[in-house]
Amino acid sequence: MFCTFYFNIICLVLNIWVGGQVMKNMKFQIAIALVCLVLGLMVSIQFRTIKQGVGPVSEYRARELATQLKKSKEENVKLLNAKNEYEAKIKEFEDTASQGSMSAKLLKQELDEARILAGIENVEGQGITVIVDDLKFSEKVNYPLISYAMLLELMNELNAAGAEAVSINDQRMISTSEIRQVGGIHININTVSYAPPFIFKAIGDAKTLEAALRMREGIVERFETSGVAITITQEQLITIPKYNGVIEKKYAKVVKKGEAQ
Repeated sequence: MFCTFYFNIICLVLNIWVGGQVMKNMKFQIAIALVCLVLGLMVSIQFRTIKQGVGPVSEYRARELATQLKKSKEENVKLLNAKNEYEAKIKEFEDTASQGSMSAKLLKQELDEARILAGIENVEGQGITVIVDDLKFSEKVNYPLISYAMLLELMNELNAAGAEAVSINDQRMISTSEIRQVGGIHININTVSYAPPFIFKAIGDAKTLEAALRMREGIVERFETSGVAITITQEQLITIPKYNGVIEKKYAKVVKKGEAQ
């Protein structure tokens, strides 16, 4: 930038100076040519230096970030495995304790039911599998044919029809699960980004669940009108994994008896 500026100033001064003596002395013309040549070389060298300096730094930073990301993923896997091991040990202690009195067995049963409702237990049972796909349409036109609102609508219909547990691409849906568009065709589900197809699994009465989706002007009809492919399969046994994220409650607390206003 500075070399180019000085080059323009010098050329202007030389042109003014030489203007009054045009063609009187060849030395001035030679001097102008030499000055322009030197400044041109300076600008070229400066540009190459800047270009060479930026490239390696950016590449090094990219490698550094990639290494940090890989390390974070590995630590996350280790923490998740440790969490599962501790949960398995707790369950063993609970099973051992529940083998005593009848009251202990009833408490264990209530605890299991609460965990199922909270989504922190693997569950299985009859139900349906629903596949929602754009048949690669979004990739061809770079436009999301399937929106997060459509997935929310489908999940609401399943819940309304009596689904006891729902997962999307093996992500267990709980009260704090989010489904939101994150750009293009990708949709975040439990903070994980997914692209079509989206595979719903729902445990409940299979016939009732499917009928709720196939009702006139219902989910299936509206999706297909929008160009979205949707297939429903009744299953005798479906397994839905537990929620593997961290559930934090910082502000909500249980209202004790007599404290409710």
